[in-house]
Amino acid sequence: MKDLHGLATLALRGLDPEDAHGLALRGLKLGLGPRAGADDPILVTELAGLRLPNPIGLAPGFDKNAEVFGPMLAAGFGFVECGTVTPLAQAGNPRPRLFRLWQDRAVINRMGFNNEGLEAFAARLAHRGRGVVGANLGANKDSEDRVADYTAGLRRLWGMASYFTINISSPNTPGLRALQTRAALEELLGRLVATADSLPQGVAAPMFLKVAPDLEDAEIEAICEVVDAHDLAGVIVSNTTIVRPPLISRHRHEAGGLSGAPLLGLSTQVLERFAAAAQGRFLLIGVGGVGSGRDAYAKIRAGASAVQLYSALAYEGPGLVTRIKRELAQHLRADGFRSVAEAIGAR
Repeated sequence: MKDLHGLATLALRGLDPEDAHGLALRGLKLGLGPRAGADDPILVTELAGLRLPNPIGLAPGFDKNAEVFGPMLAAGFGFVECGTVTPLAQAGNPRPRLFRLWQDRAVINRMGFNNEGLEAFAARLAHRGRGVVGANLGANKDSEDRVADYTAGLRRLWGMASYFTINISSPNTPGLRALQTRAALEELLGRLVATADSLPQGVAAPMFLKVAPDLEDAEIEAICEVVDAHDLAGVIVSNTTIVRPPLISRHRHEAGGLSGAPLLGLSTQVLERFAAAAQGRFLLIGVGGVGSGRDAYAKIRAGASAVQLYSALAYEGPGLVTRIKRELAQHLRADGFRSVAEAIGAR
């Protein structure tokens, strides 16, 4: 079965990236995905009160419409984040809008929050079984009140999602990143916290803020202060970048957010800067360029309580998570750690 999954991944590489992704989702819904065994006990950890069998999560973008979170949990991910979902369905930007940079092991996308909308998302999430499944919330491109879009998502999915991510850092929705400024962020988080306080209590629904990697130190300090003041669970570092490091693939000049291997160094450096600014006041999740257990371990040692990946799946398929977990466990034991928690911030 392992060889079959590898051959399927190779076959999908010859297709348009977005078409290949659609076929992969279909296969997963038909039960054709890998099934992982029990996790190494050293990987069991906790994130904002959520018990995880391992700290390797699936980043949003893979399962935009909450269609395959079950199969991806079965494939071995410790948690799955679905979305980004907006209140109203939207088509996103014109195609082509997803590009694989093979020689760089990278991806450039300018999808534009294409999704089926909040109601379709909620209908599927309402039937989830066991496992930690988060909801990544966004705003519609033509929304007159983007903050209201986020509160609508929180209200509709309350009690369904294990946690919520407030995505204000996609470079593909014009003006969205402006919500990272202090004044805008205070209004956004203030209204979200007020909305959460008005909903049925007793529901564990930690909130995380997802930020861009393209931030100055003063911006990082301001974000940390606002996140702490509003008692969010943590910050997810980071989204895709608009910066272009040296690349060699033919699609290197396409507009959009860059992810994959070239983002590893930048996103980990920004993660370290957030860890220094946060001073342990809230949690951090590390994202960007993770393709091996060593990469995941570097994020954890830089201050992440958990990590997420997506782009590397385009090159190795969903079975990649099993190798990452095995390598991570080896790194932890080699350095004398007895758990993931002991290694957080060890750098």
